Amino acid sequence: MDTSNQIKNPKLALQEKYQGCPRANLFKRLGAYIYDLFALVAVLMLSVIVAILVVMLSDKVGLIDLTAYQDVADYLSQSNVFVAYLVFIIVAFYAYFWTKGGQTIGMKAWRLRVQNSDGSNISFTQSLIRMATSAFGLGNLLVLFRGRNAFQDLWAECEVIVLTKELSNWKGFKGMGFMDEDKKIKC
Repeated sequence: MDTSNQIKNPKLALQEKYQGCPRANLFKRLGAYIYDLFALVAVLMLSVIVAILVVMLSDKVGLIDLTAYQDVADYLSQSNVFVAYLVFIIVAFYAYFWTKGGQTIGMKAWRLRVQNSDGSNISFTQSLIRMATSAFGLGNLLVLFRGRNAFQDLWAECEVIVLTKELSNWKGFKGMGFMDEDKKIKC
């Protein structure tokens, strides 16, 4: 590889490093999925607190009337807007992480990355397709067949790879010394 090309366009050099990494197996995917569930529960708990505060404030100001309900939780449990709000939070969580860096918190811990076959980040549309076709993680069972992508990855035309420690620890375009040709990075 031409080192002058790496200096001119480090993003392309990084994408080439990503392309050489193997696909993730079911065990790693499930580990990342479990980690993400813990992070997502924490985010949802904060979101519910915000919703409770908004409902309580709206009741105090007179925008809504809670007298027909036992409490705020009863009101929220019967609200389709609240359900849509929680779905939005979940979609935003995964879409943000997958499109910005290719990794959720759980994927970072397990050194996984979702990407296009050329090593670039997936688009927002691809992230929506992945979520819609994953069947709450059951789409990963297709990975049991050697050399196959998960069902959601096939539909979204992307892949989940296992990163090396060096690629996983990379924090951005600052300090790209590990990408020098004299230091070989193998996946």
